[in-house]
This record gives sequence, structure tokens and C-alpha cells, in this order.
Amino acid sequence: MVAGPDAIRMEAWNVGKSKGKKNKDSEDDDPGCWMKLRFIGGCISSKPKADSSSSGASTQYAESKSTNDTSRDPPVVPIESSSTTSNAGSTPATPNPVEELKVASQLRKFCFNELKSATRNFRPESLLGEGGFGCVFKGWINENGTGPVKPGTGLAVAVKTLNHDGLQGHKEWLAEVDYLGELLHSNLVKLIGYCIEDDQRLLVYEFMPRGSLENHLFRRSLPLPWTIRMKIALGAAKGLAYLHEEAERPVIYRDFKTSNILLDADYNAKLSDFGLAKDGPEGDKTHVSTRVMGTYGYAAPEYVMTGHLTSKSDVYSFGVVLLEMLTGRRSMDKSRPNGEHNLVEWARPYLVERRRFFRLIDPRLEGRFSIKGAQKAIQLAAQCLNRDPKARPLMSEIVEIMKLLPNLKDIACSSTYFQAIQSERVGSNLNARNGSRLQPGIPARPGQPGRSISIPNGSNASPYHHSHLHRSPKPFVGQPGQ
Repeated sequence: MVAGPDAIRMEAWNVGKSKGKKNKDSEDDDPGCWMKLRFIGGCISSKPKADSSSSGASTQYAESKSTNDTSRDPPVVPIESSSTTSNAGSTPATPNPVEELKVASQLRKFCFNELKSATRNFRPESLLGEGGFGCVFKGWINENGTGPVKPGTGLAVAVKTLNHDGLQGHKEWLAEVDYLGELLHSNLVKLIGYCIEDDQRLLVYEFMPRGSLENHLFRRSLPLPWTIRMKIALGAAKGLAYLHEEAERPVIYRDFKTSNILLDADYNAKLSDFGLAKDGPEGDKTHVSTRVMGTYGYAAPEYVMTGHLTSKSDVYSFGVVLLEMLTGRRSMDKSRPNGEHNLVEWARPYLVERRRFFRLIDPRLEGRFSIKGAQKAIQLAAQCLNRDPKARPLMSEIVEIMKLLPNLKDIACSSTYFQAIQSERVGSNLNARNGSRLQPGIPARPGQPGRSISIPNGSNASPYHHSHLHRSPKPFVGQPGQ
């Protein structure tokens, strides 16, 4: 059991210098009694305080993360993506916050007491997760209104309460309401309503039963099946394509990552957390100049270097996530051997060699994936990760390619080619092990697996095979732009 939340370091991309700001993010081993006691102290009060901040934090809410879950999986909690300011730099309550709020007609305005009752007084049994911004609780409301109803009836919702100690500012809270209040699409999480009462800032979302993609890829014991992975990738691509090319005003998402992709009961992907979203360039403008914000390992290199934001920045992030889904590896993982910390840099040699593609595929799939589908997905990831942003495809083009992948039936484990590759790899591993035994002076390679068939080599082993808890990629915030 972890004794406390991990501190997340907020790095400033400032010509090689970094300034740290700490933010709390829990990655607890056991979602049991200790968790409940902690949340009582940290989240529950007669009137929970909410930072005037919003969701630069992902709202990862699901039954699987509830503190009363009986599984041994660590709870998935909202992960604060980044921050423009600390509390000292943002105004907790603006003079006229309601005047700044551009509320879409379909959003419901809740009273604080209604949400308090809907979540049964924010009791620990209703808790879905916690992050630097505050806590997320499951609640039940009237199907067509704002009144609370008995649990198990009416409409299930996720209520995000924002605390005064969070790092997000009022501006990000407004952005969440502004974007999700206007943008309606089957692959965007639905914002049902909000509460802005005194210094309270709460958001009410549709409840997503299966939580985040991050949870399924990196925190669960059973691997996500190939067809489900491709279905999720397709849905997420559709969400980005809508933002870039179909919405009334183009939107750059700016924080595309596995923890911001939520899943409904049928594994349909929906993008959440629009606190960092920006209006895209219009007219003859080629980019938007802005402070560099996002999450380590996902941000496009040209954006990190210049602060010039384009839709192709999101395309790069999509390539990183697709690579995570293909490999079962995190975008950044300091627990791996030197040279393998950064997923993109480790994978680049395999992206360009067609015959070595199998080295990229998550070994936990044990051959249960489409060979043609894997090759096409790897080729697509390589295009998305092109260092030249102009060479990256449009999201609509990615969608058309992804549509073909979920239903391909040429399963690798039934292929004689794949079986021959596996046999060759088993033999190589056995020889390597025997060589190590004959030469005691040569240390065993870190992460050497015990089952060569399903885990080809230590460097290609899935994060699941490490005994320690993996931390989520670190967020960062850069120097101000315009």
C-alpha cells in the first residue's frame, strides 16, 4: 500500500531550463479502506471547496475505479494534465464569473445542494477518483432535470468537484464548459451541466462505465484484445477529425493521451478534458502561438520548440497513443533500460523496417492480432510521428485507414511466418541465456523474461510484467506565448 500520493513535477520548457511545480496525483496500490479514509479527509466536507479551476485534468470516471471496487487493480484517478498558473497566479473567483460563462442552451445549471444529494453527500462509496483538481463522484439525477434521485434510478452521472488547492485556473474551467457545451459528437464525452455557486465550481458529465484507455492498457491484468484496441483508436480518431475538420470552428485538442480517452460500456471511445483546447488558426493563419502545455511524451516536437500550435500537433499525439496501443508500452517509462525510456525514439527503427514490425507488437497479445492490420497501423503511426508536421496526414485520412483495421481476420498466431519468427526468437533467447550461464562475469540482461513464447525479450516486455507501480507521464507547462 502506498503511503501517500506521488508528487508530479511540472516542468517548464524554457530553453533547456526547467522549473518545478508540484501537483498531487494518486496512484495507490489498494483501493480499500485506507483510500476511503484518505478521501474523507481530502475531498469530503460539509461544503467541499472547489478551486475556480477546471479540467486541465482528465475526468476518468468508471465503476472499475470506484473505491468500493473489489478488484486488485489500482484505482484510476483524474490526472492533471498541465497548468498555466498556480493559485497565486489565477483568480479563485472572478468578479463576474457568470458573465464570462458562455453557456450552451442544452447544459443544465445545478444547485450545489442538488449535486450534494445526488452523490449522497459526496460520501466515499460514491467516489470514482481523485486528482490534483479535486474528486470525481458518481451520482444519480433526474433523467430530464437537475433533481437528485435514488441510486440506481434516473441518470448516472460523474460529478467533478474542484478544490481550492488545485493548479488549474478559472480560465480552464470556462474552457471546459465553453467547448463541451457547444461541441456535440458521439466521440466526445457529454457535459450535462455545471454548478457555479459562490466559490464552488462543479461539472456534471455522462458516466463512462469502462473508465479510461490508460486504465485498460497499463493497469489491468488482462490485455485489451486487438479488435477492441483498433475500435478504440478509430473512435478517438473520429473525435479528433470532428474537432479539426467538422466543427463550426476548428479546435486543437492539445492534450490527446490515453488518460483522456474514456470508454462507454461497448468500448466506444470519447475524448474528455477540454481545459487545454484552443481555437485553431483560421483564414490565412498557419498556426496559433501559445504557451507550451501538455504531457511529456505526447507533445509534438515542433510545438515544444516553438510554441506554434497546429492540428498536426494533435496528429503527432495520436501517433504516440496508437504506438502505445500497439506496443503495450507507455510513452515515457523511466523504469525501462537506457535507450527505451522514450517510446517514440525506441520504436523509430522498427517503424521503417517492415520485417521487424513484430518487435513492436504487445507480447501479451501472444499472436492474437492481424498481421496486415498491425503493419498498416504501424505504417500509420510512422506517418503521424513524422518530424515534419506537413508530412503528417489529416485526421480524416487517418479515420479512413483505421476503418479497415478492426475486422481483418489474418490472425498472426495461425501464420506459418509468425510461427517461424517465434521459434527463431525462442532459440535466440535460449542461446543468450545459456551464454550467460557459461560466462558468470556477464550480468543477465535487465527484465529477462521467463516465458519466451509470449514475452520475446526483456526490452520488449509489456509494462504489466514489472512488479512496481507505473507512474503516468508527467505534465508540463512552458513559457508564455501570445
